[in-house]
Amino acid sequence: MPVRPPDYTAGKAAARSSSTPVSASSAPAPDQPASLLGNLTPSQFMRRYWQKKPLLIRQAIPDIAAPLTRDELFELADQDEVESRLITYFRKKWQLEHGPFAADELPSVKQRAWTLLVQGVDLHNDRARALLDRFRFVPDARLDDLMISYATDGGGVGPHFDSYDVFLLQVHGKRRWRIGAQRDLSLQPGLPLKVLQRFEPEEEWVLEPGDMLYLPPHIAHDGVAEGECMTCSIGFRAPSTAELAAQFLYYLAERGEAAGSPEGAALYRDPQQPAVATPAALPAALVDRVGAILAKIDWTEKDVSSFLGTYLSEPKPSVVFDPPARPLDEARFVKRASNEGVRLDRKTVLLYDSRAYYLNGAESRLSGVKNAVIELADNRYLSAKRFVTLSGQSSVTALLHEWYRAGWIQMGELR
Repeated sequence: MPVRPPDYTAGKAAARSSSTPVSASSAPAPDQPASLLGNLTPSQFMRRYWQKKPLLIRQAIPDIAAPLTRDELFELADQDEVESRLITYFRKKWQLEHGPFAADELPSVKQRAWTLLVQGVDLHNDRARALLDRFRFVPDARLDDLMISYATDGGGVGPHFDSYDVFLLQVHGKRRWRIGAQRDLSLQPGLPLKVLQRFEPEEEWVLEPGDMLYLPPHIAHDGVAEGECMTCSIGFRAPSTAELAAQFLYYLAERGEAAGSPEGAALYRDPQQPAVATPAALPAALVDRVGAILAKIDWTEKDVSSFLGTYLSEPKPSVVFDPPARPLDEARFVKRASNEGVRLDRKTVLLYDSRAYYLNGAESRLSGVKNAVIELADNRYLSAKRFVTLSGQSSVTALLHEWYRAGWIQMGELR
């Protein structure tokens, strides 16, 4: 493949200093009209459109700039811990490659019809994380990640459908979208991508920077770049029933073993088992006995909440936290946080319910730290003034200092 040229100036300055800065608390309040949603309130959007029908929003974020420049995105795609894919449609043939991609492994930006998809950009870039935070009118338990799609003219991934909700925000250049609520979701056989066999578009728009399209699950869509473009996809987690059931049963099994339940540790016994002439036949008594064991499995609402909190806050396998190279002791940590405030690391997931909080897959009781943890979880930031107010509680400062040493929180505002 030809080497991409290093020249790229469009959007560089804007990406570093957007005229529409975002912060960790920039998500609109439920009953506050928001340009992000076409002047609907989040409550109206969720009631009328969420998981129901598409919505095109012109200038959802006016003067938007891409969170990363093209070169920064290419550098990110070259990292081992970053999920990236290259999709080409050369000579009318779809091809898919998985990253990482070295500098000479991407096509030239002058070549048509190729797309680079970089997943989880919010885990690696503060501007991307801040942009994702604008969509926190949807619960964090459902928020997944921000993917950036870079495409040259004619680039796309083919007509397809997603099994989850998605906001498609244009941040550079133009992309033509065609969508349709078709019932036939059969795919073209023998392709490395899930491309619809018979795409029947019903509506069509060209999106420019700042425009956004919301699509609920299973709405067929096809986006094609008109010139060089970048699109941010804000995706939402939608575990299948089978996944949730399997993981919950595994969670119950782990808890039962950890609790050291005598009944759970008991071995299967069959003292009345007779000799058999058909050893390969499954014994009816075994089936009955196991059925009786499974029928005794019980759980409470607390078990379900604990499972969801730990499961949905578990970091993705590629996530690695970076503790400070020279961590401050607790007294110096408190002094600096009192001047700068603290924020959750962009990779940190912090959820809570009425009883416990769930930090990066681990459950802990809220008692003693409730106000601080809930405020930090909802805002992802504690101002210096608020930290000073809360620092009167030694349990709070000790906990936050522990999180700081682990790399789960950082000093200062999200920039």
